[in-house]
Amino acid sequence: PPWLLSLLFAIQHVVIQASLLHTYHILLLQELPTEQGSQAWHQFQHQYQLMATSLFVSGISTALQTTLGSRLPLLQSATFEFLIPATLLISHQDPQNAENTNGTEVSVLCAGESCLDGRVGESWTRSVQEVCGAVVVSGIVRLVLGATGVFGMLSHHCGPMVLAPTLTIIGLSVYNKAALFSSTSWGLTMLLVFLVILLSQHLQSCCIPTWRWRKGLGLTGSDCYPALRMFSILLPVTCVWIVFLLLQHFHINTNAALLEFRTSLGNSTPRIPWVRIPNPGELGWPMFSCQSLTAGIAMAVVTSLNSLGCYVMSARVLRCPPPPWYIHNRGICVEGVGSIISGMLGSVSGIAASIPNACAHGLTQAGSRHSVQLAAGISIFLGISPKLTKFFTLIPLAVHGGILTVTYAVATATGISYFQYTDIDSGRNIFIVGFTMFMALLVPKWFTRNPEYIATGWLSLNLLVLSLLTIPVFIGGILAFLLENTVPGTLAERGLLGNMFGCNLGLADMSQGHMREVARIYGLPTPIRNLFTTSGRGVFPLRTFCPPVSDITEEKVTSSEEVVDLLVAPHTTEPEGKPRLESQ
Repeated sequence: PPWLLSLLFAIQHVVIQASLLHTYHILLLQELPTEQGSQAWHQFQHQYQLMATSLFVSGISTALQTTLGSRLPLLQSATFEFLIPATLLISHQDPQNAENTNGTEVSVLCAGESCLDGRVGESWTRSVQEVCGAVVVSGIVRLVLGATGVFGMLSHHCGPMVLAPTLTIIGLSVYNKAALFSSTSWGLTMLLVFLVILLSQHLQSCCIPTWRWRKGLGLTGSDCYPALRMFSILLPVTCVWIVFLLLQHFHINTNAALLEFRTSLGNSTPRIPWVRIPNPGELGWPMFSCQSLTAGIAMAVVTSLNSLGCYVMSARVLRCPPPPWYIHNRGICVEGVGSIISGMLGSVSGIAASIPNACAHGLTQAGSRHSVQLAAGISIFLGISPKLTKFFTLIPLAVHGGILTVTYAVATATGISYFQYTDIDSGRNIFIVGFTMFMALLVPKWFTRNPEYIATGWLSLNLLVLSLLTIPVFIGGILAFLLENTVPGTLAERGLLGNMFGCNLGLADMSQGHMREVARIYGLPTPIRNLFTTSGRGVFPLRTFCPPVSDITEEKVTSSEEVVDLLVAPHTTEPEGKPRLESQ
């Protein structure tokens, strides 16, 4: 797309990414030991510092992902799958204050007057360091999963009956967080949702002409773009934010800033620098312990499931071929590198594929690798300026709730749409879907309310088991994978006969035309591809990142030009049509 459109797409992506990061930090920082009195403003200073660092690392990881990783136009960000292991780690981070209950150590954080001597500040820093250590561990685990090809091998066995319930659960698992932020002002949230529906659905075919000044011809008509649909998130967010500011100006209470976390600062004003380049050890080096090790393993497992679904969902909403197994290996490795960098720089959020940004493609019907790379550059720029990052923390909380509502609704619907490839009338499939989704909602809810039932006698093992059993995506994904691959069923029942899932049956079964399209979309840049060829594509671990050596001949016949833009043509208005892939 033109540079102006790409820049606006990038800003829209950054707004969604910043919203996700801000909600993540609000929810996590509420779990940290509360700093009282004159120390309260430190927590907010760290909030901006952590937010800036997270944006900085997200930008770096996004640039790596779109260049060396999956090559999909996906932003990298913190995800809510990191949140539960991190909060459980915080609650178990001070073994000196632990009590023994039924053979299980339960953390009791310092509280009361005895904590006002600086103990809380030390506990706050230690908690951040423990979470950073877990983030680094999660990155190392995912790097190993991708480099060894384990992740790609597992994705090879994930058909529609695994992806459908997993994606549906990913969408449904965020309803409580969306409700929390929406409850600060249901009016503003509903206004945002209404505007998104109006622009992305009812006015999706409304094209706006553009004009261009040409020498000798003057102002002439140019292309016509469905701009209302393309910016169906950026425009509503801007409008609702303006409404919020007007209501504040006229002293109309919208209740949009009444979370306890937001009001704990009082009248103090933290000093926030204009420029601050994130550097390792700024908040202390990551702290590694048995607890952070097990929390990191839990983070790696659940975020890998999240990314598997996100890659396939992104390809689906962009109407591209699903990513082959080696693309999953590359993508998860880059996410691992991003998480390692994030933890070393002192960020409490790991890196994974951003579900809201992927779902935004489904609403706007516009996806461009070029615009995502621009968004990565903007994120890096914002990451070195906490003062500018503060601007995104001023977004009304109700807007965050609205963004979560409309984006995760697309994830839920995308998961449901995969059932069309299966025989949904089959008793086998009915049981797998019903049992998987029911248990994914039941088990985490029960263990969240009754964590004391996990009593192995080893605190670290308790943390690992409880982290996994309280995350719906893990329960649903594992059950769907096990039942789909163990319960007998025909290929037609399992939805493995359609062209949409040809990659699950192996590259040898792909048509040459399909392989050309896969190579054009997911192929590495020519210099990197040549480097891999020179180094030996059959050498470990390079062979886990590229097509099998036997398919080099087929890949050579493809176009050497890579697909940069995955964008619906300007005049295309049919949502069911296949977008034109433009090469540059």
